Amino acid sequence: MVRVRFAPSPTGFLHIGSARTALFNWLFARHEKGVFVFRVEDTDRERSKDEFLQEIISSLKWLGMDWDEGPFYQTKRLDAYRSYAQKLLKEGKAYEAEGTLGGEKAIILSMPKEIMVMEDIVHGKVTFDMNLQKDLVLMKSDGFPAYNFACVIDDDDMKITHVIRGDDHISNTPKQLALYKALGIEPPKFAHIPMILGTDRSRMSKRHGATSISEYRQMGFLPDALVNYISLLGWAPSDDKEVLPIAGIIKEFSLEKVGKTGAVFDINKLTWMNGEYIRAKKTEDLADMIVPGLKREGALNDGFDKGKLAEVVKLFQPRAKTIKELADSAAPFFTDVMEFDAAAVSSILDKDGVKQKLEAVISRFSAIDDFTAPALEECVRKLAAELGLKASELIHPIRVAITGHKVGASLFETVALVGKERSITRLRSALEKARP
Repeated sequence: MVRVRFAPSPTGFLHIGSARTALFNWLFARHEKGVFVFRVEDTDRERSKDEFLQEIISSLKWLGMDWDEGPFYQTKRLDAYRSYAQKLLKEGKAYEAEGTLGGEKAIILSMPKEIMVMEDIVHGKVTFDMNLQKDLVLMKSDGFPAYNFACVIDDDDMKITHVIRGDDHISNTPKQLALYKALGIEPPKFAHIPMILGTDRSRMSKRHGATSISEYRQMGFLPDALVNYISLLGWAPSDDKEVLPIAGIIKEFSLEKVGKTGAVFDINKLTWMNGEYIRAKKTEDLADMIVPGLKREGALNDGFDKGKLAEVVKLFQPRAKTIKELADSAAPFFTDVMEFDAAAVSSILDKDGVKQKLEAVISRFSAIDDFTAPALEECVRKLAAELGLKASELIHPIRVAITGHKVGASLFETVALVGKERSITRLRSALEKARP
């Protein structure tokens, strides 16, 4: 049975690259009906923090990556590492050395002087000249295992069949192969997946945008959209479709389809895909998603009108790219607090005669009993005709007055949802910014 693992170090938040590694392991396990193991490599005592671990766990769960076994913690397996190190010491395959900081003696593996060959599932045959490798520390003088040693012992004890990781780990492979040989253990199969690159084809970093999963979550990206997008970073389905349900990705996923070259992360492509997922969601589900944020901002109270919120979401759903954008668009419909875009004010409201136009609109809107989109549109177009104006000469100032922006969703539906009282209040506020 296929057994794979995701083994992060809790020394930082879950990076987009680490999430992609976790995803490829998870997809492979689910495709093969195998086991996905979650292991925490927490032996770096200075840098490991519980807050990072909790964020990693939260992000994995949010992305929908459930694990079958674990989490297992290396700090709870120290006796196993010491036992294996002592075995190698007794067999003459390792030796002791005084630690630079005192304490226990370090245990070091004598590296073989030979050529080793690995058949990587992604890269094919990879050759290592072990004559270039220094002897390998197994147990440090502080009594904790070195990374490569703990990794090999864990993978063997947990019966890992495939090690799927970033190709920045290829340099660790000869050290681990030497350990497998010294222990008389058959190594697992390796698949080193390409690094994630920025649009300038350099390694993904903060200058290319957000790097942690929690940041994308806060920015309003949907987990299923993010999973869909990062699954395509280095892998592609047979029909080259881009928007795929997770069941379809699992069905098609294979390591043989993973490319050898770096995959480019494009935030614009992700944003487009997120918009596709938003449009495919049920309006009611999207409304539920934005409620917590709107309550935190004070835009909604516990007795808010759920029907109205759903109507507002429906209005913006066709053009929204993120959940945050959707929430920001919805907030003004439930609060009197509104910000005017400076460019909208200068280009629309600060024009000759706008004040008189808005005063005329206020007068007509005040007289409307049926404050619905069709009635509002009929009213505005009739008023424009009476004043000898194009309808747009009224529509643009109304939009800026009601929304604070020059562009947006259907104006008359927007005004109807904002409501008569609040719309008139905003029109009057806009009068202060309008030119006579």
